Amino acid sequence: MVGITAYGGYIPRQRLDRVAIFQAMGWFAPATIQFAQGEKSMCNWDEDAFTMAVAASRDCLLGQDRGALDAVYLASTTLPFADRQNAGMLSAALNLGCQVVCADHTGSLKAATSALLSALDAVRAGDRKNVLVAASDRREAKSAYLYEMWFGDGAASLTVGSEGVLAEFKGSYSVSRDLVDHYRASDHSYDYTWEERWVRDLGYAEIIPEVIEGLLLRTGVKMEEVAKVVFPCLFKGEMRSISKRMGFADRLADNMHEVCGETGAAHPFVLLVNALQEAKPGDKIIVASFGQGSDALLFEVTGGIEELPPRQGIKGALAHRQPVNNYLKYLKFRDLMQTEMGIRAEAPTQTAMTVLYRKNAMLMGLVGGKCEKCGIAQFPKSPVCVNPDCNAFHSQQDYPFAERAGRIMAYTADLLSVSVAPPNCYGMIQFEGGGRMLVDFTDCQAGDLAVGREVVMALRKRYEDKERGFHGYFWKAVPSQSKS
Repeated sequence: MVGITAYGGYIPRQRLDRVAIFQAMGWFAPATIQFAQGEKSMCNWDEDAFTMAVAASRDCLLGQDRGALDAVYLASTTLPFADRQNAGMLSAALNLGCQVVCADHTGSLKAATSALLSALDAVRAGDRKNVLVAASDRREAKSAYLYEMWFGDGAASLTVGSEGVLAEFKGSYSVSRDLVDHYRASDHSYDYTWEERWVRDLGYAEIIPEVIEGLLLRTGVKMEEVAKVVFPCLFKGEMRSISKRMGFADRLADNMHEVCGETGAAHPFVLLVNALQEAKPGDKIIVASFGQGSDALLFEVTGGIEELPPRQGIKGALAHRQPVNNYLKYLKFRDLMQTEMGIRAEAPTQTAMTVLYRKNAMLMGLVGGKCEKCGIAQFPKSPVCVNPDCNAFHSQQDYPFAERAGRIMAYTADLLSVSVAPPNCYGMIQFEGGGRMLVDFTDCQAGDLAVGREVVMALRKRYEDKERGFHGYFWKAVPSQSKS
């Protein structure tokens, strides 16, 4: 049996009220009012497609043996690097070791399902045993454009294997059509889109029914046997029309426009993970993608879904929200408006690739050290144990801190230092099991910080070297919502 063995999801905490967009730009684009329902998920200033993929994958791997993974596939159309393996960065952030096969999948919004099919084929062929497939997107749209209303940020991850399967893979069907509803040249920041009727009437209305009918015919499954059908579609009216015409109107998954928006290449996975969190053994689920064609896959949920350790998933991420009604904040976080940052922001940001390579486990994986002689943990790892009663030389073994909770020992909210979201919050934390670290805090306000407050670690963008096109990442602390 081959199929999905675990799932995870991530939706950024901040949610922009779409009415705020209309209130700011409705004078210029009054027609956008028809799309201004609900809220869209928006990345914090230090988040992007890569950091969201890390978060979703960490959620997916809860309770799983990371050492069993032998491949990592990352699907996105908005990866930070065009020529640096982003999947390799993901593997490093997850501390998977250097023997893992890594591959980026991009170029189309159906990249996630294409990557999933590759993973399933590899496991069925016996070339791979356990594959992590992550999908993530942070798409940009010009201000006052209806796609600014539609797009949201998010990520989801799946592991594929032949043991501990919670959703058995039953078959697939694919369609390729060079139907250009939108495109983005390699030297452009924004999609160029054709008119909505084109993608609605000749895209969704023809391709989605074709691929689902092909899947049912190939697998011999009847539509009435299917418990849930999930596919991305910008137009809710067209979704209802397709589902009614094909006989699954009562089993159609919502496109999540009101709660997060369309998350690009990640959206088929986001919808699938959301469906799996509600599924019960025996349910058959169809997931289809859309982007110059479509991949449709059929899964049957097994009893293994009841044995999966609890996780956040998409539902938990949606519940963990912070409303935002400041449109200018959204523009600044996405670097879509220029502000004066002061001379303190002029410090050099060039990254020494030699140091990044030598310290990769520390920087990307948050790996410190633990003394074999006295058991003291410390970050960063050093040649000498920090325990004054030990001071052993070269006695430390690798000790990962990323999955360990900590507590705030001291903090400050600094209005003088450079910050995209002032005040700049940082301080000292103590990890459970030992080890201290000076950290930046993120996804919080100054009032959320308190001595003793629990924190969890999150990989975030530390800086961006715009002159050289380099994104630097490091781990930050996220305070818990509990006051205890």
